[in-house]
Amino acid sequence: MTIRICPSILNADHTRLLEEIDRVATADLLHLDVMDNIFVPNQTFSLAECREIIAHSQIPVDSHLMIANPDEDAILYAEAGSASVTFHFEASTHPRVTIAQLKSSGVRVGIAIKPQTSFTAVADLLEEIDMLLVMTVEPGFGGQSFMSDQLPKIETARAAINRLAGDLPWLQVDGGISLETISLAARAGADTFVAGSAIYKAQSPAEMISILRVAADF
Repeated sequence: MTIRICPSILNADHTRLLEEIDRVATADLLHLDVMDNIFVPNQTFSLAECREIIAHSQIPVDSHLMIANPDEDAILYAEAGSASVTFHFEASTHPRVTIAQLKSSGVRVGIAIKPQTSFTAVADLLEEIDMLLVMTVEPGFGGQSFMSDQLPKIETARAAINRLAGDLPWLQVDGGISLETISLAARAGADTFVAGSAIYKAQSPAEMISILRVAADF
């Protein structure tokens, strides 16, 4: 199974953000947390700031939209140059329409679910998406503790993904991923890992990316 490490710049030093992005150029994807202070009680990057981040990044950008109206606005992040756009199932009224619109723009498409949302809510969308994101914290803030009660959901999602034919969607986890928790999530079936504090609080983010990759590849 291919392991992917995705540093979240939510935990980077935003006073020198472009330099912080350069420090994680050995990762697989740059995780861009977009919050609107409506869907979650926090606000991060404007669309203009996202465009600047995407243009600067040496690695593909995975835009995670924690916004209230993805059905209308998700396409803007595809047009801004994201390699992958993930929107929350809970915020979408017409997820299939939004998935199709994003796919037609050429980006990878992800669906994210919050801790209280069951896998069964999105099970019938698996064949239409490129990635399922299982949140292992409540979305909105970095630095939270990993919710181990989400491991059975990850296991259920992995079993369902493995029953599919063709190119399988990636299974991403986001929230509290560290050296202590990444192996738990990997053993449950995740293959794509968002890590913020663990990477940006390390003396060498590039070295921590390598260490996390090894820890996940059991």
